[in-house]
Amino acid sequence: MTLREELAAFYRRCGFSDTADRQACTVPVYTGCLLVPLPNIETRHIYLKYHDLHHIVTGYSTGRIGEGEVSAWELGTGSMLNSPLLGTMNLIALSTGLVLQPKRMWRAFRRGCRSRNLYPLAMRERIDADHWPDLPALRQELLESRRDPLPLALRAIEFSAYATLAMLIHALIAIPAMITRVITDISLGYSFIQAVKPTRRTERYCAR
Repeated sequence: MTLREELAAFYRRCGFSDTADRQACTVPVYTGCLLVPLPNIETRHIYLKYHDLHHIVTGYSTGRIGEGEVSAWELGTGSMLNSPLLGTMNLIALSTGLVLQPKRMWRAFRRGCRSRNLYPLAMRERIDADHWPDLPALRQELLESRRDPLPLALRAIEFSAYATLAMLIHALIAIPAMITRVITDISLGYSFIQAVKPTRRTERYCAR
């Protein structure tokens, strides 16, 4: 399949409508066990197609852990340099992954340090012009296609900094959301235990 066909198939599996997504004022984002509505900003619209291609290329799922992995991978490729706001969005997803599977986040970050992303303008233009004929060709271009220019010790420091920022952001978002949820559930007649109990959820490839 061409990359356009791969992306269309990905959206069909996810039951995702790009038109509806653009019209929404907020998008639900996992912070731990909670889905928290965050503003549906223009930066997200610009990069979403390429982010979704990263999921397809890397094979990381779009569940809570997979979103953390692809975000860690993108940070490793330098997404923070492409757009600080985009990098901050990566940190939000990374925070949940760090809570659930920290070793997998580190492995994804290290993989990203040896890879390239699609976020630079020149790469986005090449995607839009159908430069790569299929998924294997794109994977060959992106995945572990370069040497990591920095030693492992510096990468560990960089990842630690990202992890610290991610958990700070996580606390700023998750704690108020948890308090709001508990208050709302208790007001609806649930017990305190029911209100604070995490929602069970299985990892699915196409969960958004």
